[in-house]
Amino acid sequence: MTVIGPWRRPKNSSADEAGGIHDNQTAQALGFEGGTIPGSVSMEQFTPLLTNYFGDQWWATGGLSVFLARPVFDNEPVRCILEPATDTKARVWMENRDGDIVVNGTASLGDDPFSEIKSRLQDNRKNPDLRMMADVVIGKPSPVCRVRITDEQVDERLPLITEPMECYASKNQFGQKVAPIEPYVHAFRGVEEHIIPINEAYVGMFGAIEVQYLSGPVTANTDYLCKGEVIALSASAKTEIVWYTATLSDAKNGREVARMTKMDRLLKSASPLWN
Repeated sequence: MTVIGPWRRPKNSSADEAGGIHDNQTAQALGFEGGTIPGSVSMEQFTPLLTNYFGDQWWATGGLSVFLARPVFDNEPVRCILEPATDTKARVWMENRDGDIVVNGTASLGDDPFSEIKSRLQDNRKNPDLRMMADVVIGKPSPVCRVRITDEQVDERLPLITEPMECYASKNQFGQKVAPIEPYVHAFRGVEEHIIPINEAYVGMFGAIEVQYLSGPVTANTDYLCKGEVIALSASAKTEIVWYTATLSDAKNGREVARMTKMDRLLKSASPLWN
């Protein structure tokens, strides 16, 4: 049976990042209605549907794989929908008041070889005309980066998050606070400066994100090691596109805890290399 979540009005928590796609002035200069909400913020809205459908096992081995089809703007009403496929897989999407799908994806228990992102990667076509990312090398590993999410970082999300959950605010269930998806995604991003050298000024935006717990959840006050590599490059008429994957491991015992695969778009219209 299809499960429909409540209408929510997410906040653009990155609106003060001047010069980026979340900043109203920059986004409007590039033709957008306003600053866009980070895709990781939209992903947080799915979590109650996923834990209600898959149970608490989702925190240990669950995955969420989404393509960000259209921008979502500050305070725009959106709702999440889950359509069961099997006991371990579901189709998920987010729609706005007009019925437009703004996020499209899949969710699962365990690794899904046919997830939204893996399926899209199969269709990726390399484009040799890359200017901003001419120096990016597929398969070159990043150095190992140390990562730690603090209680304060989690607490900062609580007034903004559309779907607060008890495990974000309390240590009772897992011994530490669980990181919501926004800081969870951010924990992987330290590898980007090492594996995605970018020429000249640019404005980027998330295109697709898959987060996969391997022995989760990702928690605050835990030391992690992160490493990653670029796995694909391509381009469209308006963007240069990079895909990379990164893994978080427990710094104490080396156990792999979570993996992220992410696609970023760099807007050609914002680059002097294209203008």
